Amino acid sequence: MTSTLRPAATTEAVQRPGRWLALSVLVLAVLLVAVDATVLGLATPYISEDLKPTGTQLLWIGDVYSFVIAGLLVSMGSLGDRIGRKRILLLGATAFGAMSVLNAYATTPELMILARALLGVAGATLMPATLALIRNIFHDPRERSLAVGIWGATASAGTAVGPIVGGFLLEHFWWGSVFLINLPVMAVLVLVGIKLLPESRNPNPGPWDMLSVVLSLVGMIAVVYAVKEAASHGVTGEPIAAGLLGAAALYAFVRRQLTLPTPLLDMRLFRNRGFSGAVLADLLTILGLSGLVFFLSQYLQLVQDRPPLEAGLAELPAAVGAVAAGLVAGATARRYSVRAVVSGGLAAIGLALASLTVLDESTGYPVLGAALLVVGVGAGFSFTVTADVILSSVPKDQAGAASAVSETAYELGAALGIAVLGSIVTGVYRGFTAPPGTPTGAHESLGGAVEAASGMPMNTAQDVLASARGAFVDGLTIAAGAGAAVLLATALAAWFMLKNQRLGL
Repeated sequence: MTSTLRPAATTEAVQRPGRWLALSVLVLAVLLVAVDATVLGLATPYISEDLKPTGTQLLWIGDVYSFVIAGLLVSMGSLGDRIGRKRILLLGATAFGAMSVLNAYATTPELMILARALLGVAGATLMPATLALIRNIFHDPRERSLAVGIWGATASAGTAVGPIVGGFLLEHFWWGSVFLINLPVMAVLVLVGIKLLPESRNPNPGPWDMLSVVLSLVGMIAVVYAVKEAASHGVTGEPIAAGLLGAAALYAFVRRQLTLPTPLLDMRLFRNRGFSGAVLADLLTILGLSGLVFFLSQYLQLVQDRPPLEAGLAELPAAVGAVAAGLVAGATARRYSVRAVVSGGLAAIGLALASLTVLDESTGYPVLGAALLVVGVGAGFSFTVTADVILSSVPKDQAGAASAVSETAYELGAALGIAVLGSIVTGVYRGFTAPPGTPTGAHESLGGAVEAASGMPMNTAQDVLASARGAFVDGLTIAAGAGAAVLLATALAAWFMLKNQRLGL
């Protein structure tokens, strides 16, 4: 049967001559999201200095985007299957540009948190639509693997371009300028996408169930909020109540999907072991990485006193490794096996994170750069192959919903990683010993300590900075160790869950 179907699929692919030009538009959307995520880390010290958020508000600024996007991805992926993936992509890109302006001109921590949340609403439309369109544009499995590799490589390239461009802007303009770089990319995406992108949708979508949308949103946000609050302030009544509410909402969501004739998310997708294994691998990998990545820019700028552009360039090896690995990941998985490539990539990331547990304030760049390169290569292999597995495991009519599950795992992992590992860093940091009279803001964030020290006598300022930086690095190394443990455990789980999994030939 496979040999009978393959020529037809290939013929259909050949009949779409503009498919590679269409891919160039789709990767612009990925670039948009990747650049936005990376520049926030670089801008954090400046946002701290200008808006003066508390430590908790700073974490919210960092992770509320992921909270909202995690809650809406499944709904938006399913909506794209219904109303058209091209339509929702272009609407989302336009909204993403508008919300970037709101981010740039936020004047209070509360407004910044709101702006990040609204950006999450717009962002929830982009990633599922891009992957779903790839699934529908590229019918030949080998071409699709290459397209997914380019898609992933562009995301990695965005993580390189973002810090470099962001670093340049931060050295010459105010911090809000890093969000405005989204506008020209968004404009090109929309104007070119209108002409080049083919529309695709589920031909028999059924109604869009609003109760399922609400249950999904409430469940995801409540669960992530509960984990965040428990990690930051301990297990008290509020996070327990939020966790129970979220669990109840998600349980009701799953039950409802199993009874609806046309569900928002077909839960039968999870019966496929390859699909479930790939989704779980993505979630745990990002969980192990994100907390560390969120604080890395602060380490480079506020601990090692690197200017923003240099800090951005210092993170380049991770993106270079991810781009290179992403482009050859599909071919490598076909030559060896899916589980060997995914598990090997995850183990490499885990070992690289483990090496960062020896980090201190004066660690030379070769150690950090080598670790980041290995992280990038491992991530490029694992994420590209898992995305391909997820797309090839489902019918193309359900590509939006399946892509949304993949992206939900990614964003949920990011939110949980920042919440849990970020709270480890913050918790260790807050306990540093400071001279009498040190402002309380110095204990809220490292940026607050740097600002407080600027108004102190030299000797006192040096004591405050030395103690604060030491505590920050202590927290960072503990978070790196926890992330390494998560990644190595995930590599082992992926080895068993992805057994006998193959990419299309």
